[in-house]
Amino acid sequence: MNNPAFPTAETTTLHLDGPAGVLETIVEAPEAPERNAVAIVCHPLPTEGGTMHNKVVTMTARALRESGLATVRFNFRGVGASTGSFDQGRGEADDLRAVAAWVRAQRPDAQLWLAGFSFGSYVTLKCASELKPSMVISIAPPAAGRNWDFSAIVPPECPWLVIQGESDEIVDPQAVYAWLDSLKQLRQPPELVKMPDTSHFFHRRLIDLRGAIKHGIKAYLPPEQPQHA
Repeated sequence: MNNPAFPTAETTTLHLDGPAGVLETIVEAPEAPERNAVAIVCHPLPTEGGTMHNKVVTMTARALRESGLATVRFNFRGVGASTGSFDQGRGEADDLRAVAAWVRAQRPDAQLWLAGFSFGSYVTLKCASELKPSMVISIAPPAAGRNWDFSAIVPPECPWLVIQGESDEIVDPQAVYAWLDSLKQLRQPPELVKMPDTSHFFHRRLIDLRGAIKHGIKAYLPPEQPQHA
């Protein structure tokens, strides 16, 4: 299958060639003023119903588009119309690599940003040292999860925003804080935003999440693109 060109329509659903077959993908255009960057947003755990249509994922993409970035959401293998089966984060990392390679081939001059929610944040962090994004956004990273080895994560060498709900019932907030504390010696330490009275799925706090993302990335946005008549 030949991969399509990067779309210019407001919202486009397309199929990319992934390592396990088809990767179902949605690309959405930025709102003005446009910035020369593309953000890939990764969804939570497929075995728990995670898809690219998850509300936290779509709100994250919305915040990024409102900040001027094009966004790319995709279903990991075995989810929706994406072929293959769940692979404990290994194959999912390959899926992300394939999508990132397509973005970079189509938009070589644009910054690549990575964002992920829960399991999606694990996958983005797993690939960050290799993909070398310009910005990483991690929402509720499952640092204490028995299935996800965060001790092997090589922290990104770029601005890194971490957003954690303090009433998260799935990811232990204290474990996330302890993991981030162990990284304070980094040249580019992560910037942590704690959201009080906030559950894992940001119930009734999605608008606050949107604001936290837009505020947290504001200093790192690339310049506005000139508007063409």
